[in-house]
Amino acid sequence: MRKMLRLFAALMVTASLAGCAGGQASETPKAAPAGAQAEGEDGSAKAWKPEKDINVIVAYKAGSGTDTGARILCSIAEKYVDRTLLIVNKEGADGKIGYTELANAKPDGYTIGFINLPTYVSLAQEPDSVFNKDSVTPIVNHLFEPSVVVVKKDAPWNTIEEFIDYCKAHPGEVKCSTNGVKASNHIGIQLLAKKAGFEVSAIPYGGTADQLLALRQGEVEVSVPKAGDVASLTGENGELKVLASYTEQRLEDYPDVPTLKEKGYDLVYGSARALVAPAGTPQEVIDFYVDAFSKTMEDPENIEKSKNAGLSLSLMSPETLGEYIDEQDDFVKNTLPTLFD
Repeated sequence: MRKMLRLFAALMVTASLAGCAGGQASETPKAAPAGAQAEGEDGSAKAWKPEKDINVIVAYKAGSGTDTGARILCSIAEKYVDRTLLIVNKEGADGKIGYTELANAKPDGYTIGFINLPTYVSLAQEPDSVFNKDSVTPIVNHLFEPSVVVVKKDAPWNTIEEFIDYCKAHPGEVKCSTNGVKASNHIGIQLLAKKAGFEVSAIPYGGTADQLLALRQGEVEVSVPKAGDVASLTGENGELKVLASYTEQRLEDYPDVPTLKEKGYDLVYGSARALVAPAGTPQEVIDFYVDAFSKTMEDPENIEKSKNAGLSLSLMSPETLGEYIDEQDDFVKNTLPTLFD
């Protein structure tokens, strides 16, 4: 876990909108020369440009955290792509349905999509998976969302210490909703449970929106989603309260909420959300989208809307994103099994 976090810190240049008002997304990749470009009528090189609308696959339902971020980014990206970007929600099977369709799509530039990490590589390693980590080609990373421990506002625990003590005294009794078996939010609660020495009963709901609905309706007692997922559900008039964050420093939106590191648990964890294309997509198509979405990430309108939605922009070039996917794949392969033994 330490290895993963050190590499992540080295790879990522993050503009956390929750902590840097008016901040800019960083590490904008330079627009590379288009690869095998077509020729114009005068014989000059002509870069690829889409000639029809583009489908953007989101493997979770409308209203989920991934969907919200995707719709903000794509609505603004249309002025750089010069075509309509159609969000296509393909929810189900913890994300596997959407990821399968994305990986199997024709690599012609007219289907791209979002993947969540480490969920994507976790699903890719399942024995029956029809896709693997190399089934997609990186474009750019979009977000990095830190995890938080949340309970209902009327829950009996007001501190993370009270919650952990109760879990230790009642092993397996507390129910925790997750976004899927061994998906990102399941990993989050299990990291804390292993580190602190307690047990919970994890219940998969197939997506963050349903996971949080289960908590709000009292079907479970705790969840470990991303900070941006609960931005509209916390605060003075919210239904939920945050007990702790998996961050190095306290989150600006939650200055009174301690980090787990403050409480003696050396845990920094979260989830990345990235744009990818099906493997085999021509390089000139990837170059086009890298340029368009890099400009979108730094667009003031995108920065402002993302900040208002509680989203933390974190731009990575396709090369850096590819390295991060490899590192997440290694984490799932070699560290994840120790959390669920």
